[in-house]
Amino acid sequence: MGAIAHGIALEGTFLPYCGTFMIFSDYMRPAIRLAALMKARTLFVFTHDSIFVGEDGPTHQPVEQLDGLRVVPGLTVFRPADGVETAMAYAYHLQQSTGPVLLSLTRQTVPALERPATFDPMDVWKGAYIVSEPDEKANVVLVATGSEVGVAVEAALELATDGIRARIVSMPCVGLFLEQSNADQDAIIPDDGTPIVAIEAGRGETLRRFVGRRGLVIGMESFGASAPYADLAVHFGFTASSVAARIKAYV
Repeated sequence: MGAIAHGIALEGTFLPYCGTFMIFSDYMRPAIRLAALMKARTLFVFTHDSIFVGEDGPTHQPVEQLDGLRVVPGLTVFRPADGVETAMAYAYHLQQSTGPVLLSLTRQTVPALERPATFDPMDVWKGAYIVSEPDEKANVVLVATGSEVGVAVEAALELATDGIRARIVSMPCVGLFLEQSNADQDAIIPDDGTPIVAIEAGRGETLRRFVGRRGLVIGMESFGASAPYADLAVHFGFTASSVAARIKAYV
């Protein structure tokens, strides 16, 4: 399927897309790599992108795949948090891309984010933006992707009851964020000693560069398990309460 889409893209009449579960990106790896190498404008749509696939079990639950795809040169990887980010990722493919684009999408329902009035949908094309900001200087910055942005929002509410002020950053595309100037990056994720926490229901190693050597990445340290996704969130510590507790201890 990936090779067929790649060929259609190279022929040039159409902009093709193909879709399957994220775990099967492993089997499509050669076609994805060639699409990036040859700058084919293929759209790869991968759903069921985390352990929250649930009852399909650890063989079908992606853990390391997202990190592996983010490091492919020339492949633009989006992990949208809601419908707005998904639409803007698709628009980026249609209007801006010069090579393949990949969408990493969740299986489970996610909330629509409440954004500040200053939000510009084009901010998604910068790779990361501020979803919410406390009234005073933040004590911690939470950087999350995809389905974990909603969890970060809920965790920040719990932290606020303990007097911990959190800035929430959604990072739909690591690669595009790294293309921004140092000043623009620092405006989103400060380099002033403020603790940074990254949250992603995968290995999250590609987010570690933003938290620093002693920073906290709330991610997966093992393969998943077979259970309803809500039970997995409790077991692996991706509920708002569990995330807030780890952040509180870290800060």
